[in-house]
Amino acid sequence: MLQIKVSEKSLFLTLCIIGLFAILSSTMSKNPVLKPFATSLGAPTDFVGLVASASTIPGMLISLPAASLSDVFGRRRVLLFSAFVFASAPFLYLFVTSWWQLIPVRFYHGFATAIFVPVAEATIAERFPKRRGERISIFSSATAVGRAIAPFLGGYILFLTNYGYSTLYLAVGIAGVTAFIIALFFLAGRRSPETQRVDSKTATANVFRGWLRVAKKREVQVVGFVQASQYYVFGAAEFFLVGYLAEIVKLDAFSIGVVMGSQVIALIVARPLMGRVSDRIGRRIPIISGSIISSLALMAFPFSSYFPALLLLSIGYGMGFAFVISSTSPLVSEVSPSDLVGTSLGYLSTMMDVGQTLGPIISGIILAITVQYSAMFYSLVFLLVFSTLVFILSKRGRNSPVT
Repeated sequence: MLQIKVSEKSLFLTLCIIGLFAILSSTMSKNPVLKPFATSLGAPTDFVGLVASASTIPGMLISLPAASLSDVFGRRRVLLFSAFVFASAPFLYLFVTSWWQLIPVRFYHGFATAIFVPVAEATIAERFPKRRGERISIFSSATAVGRAIAPFLGGYILFLTNYGYSTLYLAVGIAGVTAFIIALFFLAGRRSPETQRVDSKTATANVFRGWLRVAKKREVQVVGFVQASQYYVFGAAEFFLVGYLAEIVKLDAFSIGVVMGSQVIALIVARPLMGRVSDRIGRRIPIISGSIISSLALMAFPFSSYFPALLLLSIGYGMGFAFVISSTSPLVSEVSPSDLVGTSLGYLSTMMDVGQTLGPIISGIILAITVQYSAMFYSLVFLLVFSTLVFILSKRGRNSPVT
């Protein structure tokens, strides 16, 4: 097999391109095709949500162990394995004949993103110690571009083929295979300096010792709580803001799409910029200021009913969210032991998935009990304020600018 030697800069570009195609593939496998595909297979309404959430479970289960193994065996091997899952999982959909078969397929597919993202971030954090915030943020924006393109491309394919599910999943497979081929050519020939030759027993012991060391790092736990809180709020806002705009404000579907889409665009654009800023001024100010901006935007939503105001608030929330998450991953990589960067970022990814999973569930309960969107929004603001205070009051949460 042809192996291509790449520079550090080319490695970063390679990870961004792999991330774009990989996340495009995984997102297009569910949005907008998964629900109609499951329904066409006779999935009961009560179980459609289970089919959709099956891919999120690996994020909570495997991100930490996979990232920890990358600390022991090296990033390259783990990244290649995740690329293989991205490439192989889409073709399993072609053999699905019953709705329940989607659950194990989605579960397997979920391993790809759960493994790839934290390990790729750990690779970038180690290779670019003085530009961690900027580089990790650019990588995240590259994956966000893939995620944003997916529903449009998937919807267009379904439109052209009159809901030809097989054709769409072939397209998903092509994107996944593209990511795998790039990984084979540009990553397979690289030798990670941290790669160690260890047996399985020693590797398991090293992984568990790493978890204990990370668990004792108060700085990592504080940032993990901030990360979980941010994604709790993001998951809830992403889901229920659509309902608020449709049911209470009575916006048309196109206007709702513009409001929600502007939030995503603001996130994609602002995150690399704020990553560069945090590299220069430190992680503390972006995290605190971003939380404040997000809180103010969410607090104002229940009092806004005009499209221009709602558009500005959505952009403001997206920017505030970008401020925070542009600094959390770099901060964790800086306060964690140098040999446990992968483990710490895996833990952070797990906290992200936990927060994003619980957000819509608990917020939905609050909305059902209070029957008021304002109460739901205020609960999100309270969590943001509380997590920010925890971060501020934790002396170990402080971090000086990267030099």
